[in-house]
Amino acid sequence: MNQQTRTFSGRFAARVIIMIIGLFISGVAVAITKRGNLGVSPVSSVANILSLRFTMLSFGSWLFLWNCTLILGQFLILRKDFKLFQLLQIPLSFLFGWFTDIGMMLAAHLPNAIYAHGILWVLTGTVILGFGISLTVIADVIMNSGEAFVKAISDKTGKPFGNVKVVFDISSVLLSVILSLILFSFRIEGTREGTIIAALLTGQAVKFFQKRMRRPLSVLF
Repeated sequence: MNQQTRTFSGRFAARVIIMIIGLFISGVAVAITKRGNLGVSPVSSVANILSLRFTMLSFGSWLFLWNCTLILGQFLILRKDFKLFQLLQIPLSFLFGWFTDIGMMLAAHLPNAIYAHGILWVLTGTVILGFGISLTVIADVIMNSGEAFVKAISDKTGKPFGNVKVVFDISSVLLSVILSLILFSFRIEGTREGTIIAALLTGQAVKFFQKRMRRPLSVLF
């Protein structure tokens, strides 16, 4: 192995490590947000509803299954344009679900006796989630299934990624509300003001941390 190959391998390994750290932080952040009992981010809202109703599986397991559904959706949309490397989203999704379950165990010790606690954990989780996502974006190894699903639709329709992302987030929230009405006797569970807060602030947090972390981390790549 020549010096150039070793350098490339080292840089790629650094990207993978940064991505895994970002996934862990993101999983813990989602768990902190969920601890607030005021809803989670739009992309996690469907899995949240299912975890509340079907408790035989953990929240992290439902997140993994939901992400696998989005990967299948990419395949159905892209067909022959779906690349084999995109299947790496499956182990990525498994790690995220596992890290979220670890976060759930850690977050279980956080106080949540009053409404202010709920708001605090939603805000804290959203900010931490923005940091975690920014690390995975900077690492630039592979997209998470939610973003990749949006990109697949954007590529096929020619619509701007940002516009499709807004529609996807709204659709995810609507689907979670419909599932809640069906599964909880016409009651809305698990999708509340925390979901709106997460939807509004996560993107801003990602931009904030990306701007400040990209240059320091670039020395590793």
